[in-house]
Amino acid sequence: MDLLRKGSVFYIEAGCDEVGRGCLCGPVVAAAVILDHNFNQSLVNDSKKLNFKTRMDLDQYIKDNVKDYAIAELPAEFIDEHNILNASIHAMHLALDQLTIRPELILVDGNRFHPYNYIPHECIIKGDSKVLSIAAASILAKNYRDKLMIELHDEHPEYGWNTNFGYATKKHQQALVEFGPTKYHRRSFRLDYSIKDEC
Repeated sequence: MDLLRKGSVFYIEAGCDEVGRGCLCGPVVAAAVILDHNFNQSLVNDSKKLNFKTRMDLDQYIKDNVKDYAIAELPAEFIDEHNILNASIHAMHLALDQLTIRPELILVDGNRFHPYNYIPHECIIKGDSKVLSIAAASILAKNYRDKLMIELHDEHPEYGWNTNFGYATKKHQQALVEFGPTKYHRRSFRLDYSIKDEC
């Protein structure tokens, strides 16, 4: 994974990623990261490929060693009103809004994005495993959301959010049948019992 991709070395790049699109509850969270040219951490990778401890250990390193970063979230109500794709993109826009450095190029994980403030953007499939700034953003976003879901678990322990983080595990779906949805659940998402008990 290269720090600066060939052809982009003259741009201030902001890597963007989101987490929580496939969850049944909780917010969608996005992060934007502008790397320092000296940033060098070989463990930074797609957050889905890192275990919980490694991600948490990397969290402060990333925050202390990048030029700029920001994190934004949008709640279930917004997701239900605008759909998860638009909510995910809007969350990335909100994260970009919070940067103190204006990027000259936005690198986005995935294949969909809405133009932002006349700044060129590039969508990169599996960008969180190809571009370091996107990988760093994926780690910050996932850590933020996981910590939030662990806190919410104390409020509603019956759903197992401290281990499934809101994803549609068997335990989570069975709890929904037994206890019904909370204010954090996305009413526009349906139950799917074909999903395995893992996330």
